[in-house]
Amino acid sequence: MTGAPAISCRLLVALLLAVCLSFAGCEQKGASEAFESADITGADFGRQFTLIDHSGKLRRLEDFRGKVVVMFFGFTHCPDVCPTTLVEFNAALEELGEAAQRVQILFVTVDPERDTPEVLGSYVTAFNADFLGLTGTADQIAEVAREFRIVYRKVEGSRPGSYSVDHSAGTYIFDQQGRIRLYAPYGQGSEAIASDIGRLLNAG
Repeated sequence: MTGAPAISCRLLVALLLAVCLSFAGCEQKGASEAFESADITGADFGRQFTLIDHSGKLRRLEDFRGKVVVMFFGFTHCPDVCPTTLVEFNAALEELGEAAQRVQILFVTVDPERDTPEVLGSYVTAFNADFLGLTGTADQIAEVAREFRIVYRKVEGSRPGSYSVDHSAGTYIFDQQGRIRLYAPYGQGSEAIASDIGRLLNAG
């Protein structure tokens, strides 16, 4: 893992810029000053996934209709970006109070080789008992990543068999009808995320 964080930071900045540029058109068409995150309502991607949750249950996006869904891609060996983001999600739910019962946090691994359902379950529930980890085969993860415009790549470590994974670090937020609505860049903060989720919940 030596040296991986520095490489990751450079790649993540580049990925973030690319994603922001790709969303610019969507934001200009339907941006709402009410949201802290980028409004990508009407985007022609992020429509579906089929993966296994950390309890072994098959999951699709429609399983969570009636809830605001917050979806992030990462991996359990992530040294900084992933745990920081999950801490922010948990803080956002705390700010929402009882309304948090109508929110589902999804953590999709980009490292299915190491992130078995058991590993994912132990990891995500350490942040919040209601968080769900999602995994699948390498091909299934790659397919979902393409659908959601997520970029990731393995970075070999200093020891044989050790590696990190550079990956896109933004978060997608879906409304209660399962439509992709918002893109929150890394570091958005729990208050902004809670505000956006609250607005989507109030919109019905």
